[in-house]
Parts: sequence; structure tokens; C-alpha cells
Amino acid sequence: MLVSGKEILSVAKEQGFAVPAFNAGSGQLLNAVMTACEELQSPVMIAIHPDELSFLTDSFVSQVKYLANHSKVPVCIHLDHGASYEQVIHAIQLGFTSVMIDASHLPYDENVAISKKVVETAHVVGVSVEAELGTIGDTGNTVEGGVSEVIYTDPKVAQDFIEKTGVDSLAVAIGTAHGIYPKNIDPKLRLDILEEIEALTDLPLVLHGGSSNPDEEIRKAVTMGINKINISSDIKIVFASRLREILNSGNSEIREPNVLFPSCMEATKQVAIEKIKLFKSDNKAQYYGLRGINESVTL
Repeated sequence: MLVSGKEILSVAKEQGFAVPAFNAGSGQLLNAVMTACEELQSPVMIAIHPDELSFLTDSFVSQVKYLANHSKVPVCIHLDHGASYEQVIHAIQLGFTSVMIDASHLPYDENVAISKKVVETAHVVGVSVEAELGTIGDTGNTVEGGVSEVIYTDPKVAQDFIEKTGVDSLAVAIGTAHGIYPKNIDPKLRLDILEEIEALTDLPLVLHGGSSNPDEEIRKAVTMGINKINISSDIKIVFASRLREILNSGNSEIREPNVLFPSCMEATKQVAIEKIKLFKSDNKAQYYGLRGINESVTL
């Protein structure tokens, strides 16, 4: 069932779990994570970055909508790290049910202004809005990008930002980074900052850069108010690693997609299952009062 970001995250906040937001950069990744979510009865946000959308073309959104409208679990189609008002409007026109405007790199007043503008437009058509405050790190070559030095979210500023913009969810910077951390770096989340933000705000909070952080920290963050966690690198790396093994196996006759990709998709699915269980979103579809397939929303 296709739902908005506000619908899918409000239940997560009430029930104390985090919805996985998987960056589906291909049809194979999309099918793998959707299979995992349906098997575990987990709500899901299918996140698509503007660079991924440019590669996949707009027609990919129709595939996601088809799967959402024929699924018995709640599915939200989310624009990840929209960089401009124009990108957000394009996503809304395509049928995204949630959009992120990421103006976190701009001065605070400009971040407030563009986020508020997006909210005013998106809410008219029932689309939810996520914004970001503070900066997420960048460990390497990812579509999401980031910065070399994290600027942590100030809890009091977060409270002011929410009041001024009217956003539906907020991505907070508490020490994560996009991509997989190098072996010589031991990531640590500033859970003390998260605790302060949660105490001062009443919105679902979002964790970007959720790949490769210690499971115990992620598990703790979920209990402290994180209701959406973005996963991109973890599912893409395992897919690519398995594909590399197949291509390097010495059998140059392997070329059919239905031979190349199934085991890659299975490896991706297993990682998705691990994340779903870690985020405690398994068996949570029951809390959404789902309609039958024929009554699903069609955009």
C-alpha cells in the first residue's frame, strides 16, 4: 500500500521502531528489499536520490508505484537529498509521497526559508517533507555526498527550525557519515545529543549514514527516538561483491541477467532482513490498518 512519509513515520514513532529507507538504485535492488520487507511484514521507504533518478529515468518511479500498490505492507516513495525546490517539485509530479529538501549546507536562515517553501507546496498535495539540520559526514564515493567534518545538530536550533518550517521529519547530525567507514575509523554516535533533541522536539527523527555503524549504537538510537534510518552502501556493496565473484568465476558465457543477478539479489535481501530486525520494524505492518490491494492508493 502506497502511503505518505508522515503516515509511515507517525506509526513508527508511536510504536518505537525505525522504518528502513533503502536506496534502491536499480530494479534488482528494489525487488530484493521489497521481498525482504514483505517476508518480514515491515513498512519500508524506497529512497531515490536525484542522481539515481537521473540514471534510472523517471519511468522507474512507475515501477516503484506498481510494487507499492500491489503490496500488503506500507510503502513510501521518498526523494533522498533533494538539492533544490525544482528537484522536489519534479519528484512530487512523478508521484513521490515524501520528499527531502537538503539545504543543510546553506546558512541557517536560508535553510529555514527553502524548507518552509517546500513544506507549503508539498502539504497542499499531501506529500510529506523531511529536512536536515547539521551536516552528515562523507566517507567516500557515494551518491548522497556529505562533508569532511560533521557539524552536530544543535538541539535548541532543531526546536526552532521545526517551529519555523513545519517539516514532518528531521534528519539530525549526531556523528554518522554516508558510505562505509575506513577500517581505521571507529564511528561513535553522539547519543547525548540525540537525547536532547528528542526531549525538545516531537517529530520523527531520521538517521542518515546508517551503514556500518555498530549495531548496538543503532539499536540504542532507535529506542531514543530515531524513526527512520537510511541504508544505501550496505545493500549496494554486497550486491556488487557477489556480482564481482560471478564475473570473475572464469565462465565467460554467463551473461543473461536472470543468471547474473539472482544470487546478488539474495545477498542484498539478507542484508535488508538484518537491518529490518535491527530497526525493530519486522511485523509492524499490522499497526497500519492496511486496506486490501484493490483499495490501495494509486497516484
